[in-house]
Amino acid sequence: MVSAGELRAHLVAARLAGRVATPRERALRSYRGFAVRDPRATLGLDPEGAWGTEELLRLMSERCGVSPDPGYAEGDDTIDPDCTVAALDAFAERLRRAVRERTPLLLGTGHPHRLHGFYASLAAALSAAGCPVLTPAYGRRVDVPTQFGVRRFRLGYVGGVAVLRPVDGGGAAHTHSPLPVRAALGAAAEEGGMLPALVVGDHGFICGAGQLGIEAIGPAASDAPAVFVAEAEGRVSVAVPLDDTVRADYYLPLTRYVLHRAWLAQ
Repeated sequence: MVSAGELRAHLVAARLAGRVATPRERALRSYRGFAVRDPRATLGLDPEGAWGTEELLRLMSERCGVSPDPGYAEGDDTIDPDCTVAALDAFAERLRRAVRERTPLLLGTGHPHRLHGFYASLAAALSAAGCPVLTPAYGRRVDVPTQFGVRRFRLGYVGGVAVLRPVDGGGAAHTHSPLPVRAALGAAAEEGGMLPALVVGDHGFICGAGQLGIEAIGPAASDAPAVFVAEAEGRVSVAVPLDDTVRADYYLPLTRYVLHRAWLAQ
């Protein structure tokens, strides 16, 4: 069992919160991109509000703990570890309710090299507890536009977690696109089978699901304002401020904490 105090200390030591690995300049670039509705920053969300850069900085300061000073333009970015712990508690509580209600879920990540283990552990525990963990659109092709042209992928599932794989081979790919979750939800609807009532994921998975009216929860770094805007507008239930660029094993204490708080630990 990992206590809240131990988790907080780990978050800071591993740079998952506190002074994080994501640079401030990258976060500010994402805020500017979101303000002009760059799809690389909106992650599939069509926001209701205007959300200029000043509003985004205020929001991210309140929800994530970044510096509210617009003059602080370079250096390490920050995430308030107390915000992270509180959001992880809410995240775990939502999973606990999902288990109680046997909620059908879809899990997916655009950060397979960092966060897949976190989601796979959740998928295994949720499935063992009686929640249907869905895998719609397995093998379906997903073409993702990028600044270098269209890249062709197939939607796959590893340990119950949706990931993209290049059609010409290779491991799971990093992506912020909402197209994978749209493909999965579209296939579930077309097949007339069970639809997920909750999506657990990041970036395009969480924002894409929320935009389509599916409840969604998941982590987001300080350079992902779309997730926190979606939470502020009521289309994401829980956004967990958390850096997503550190070593995969650094997320293990978070996994243990969430599983324990959700009563999913064996």
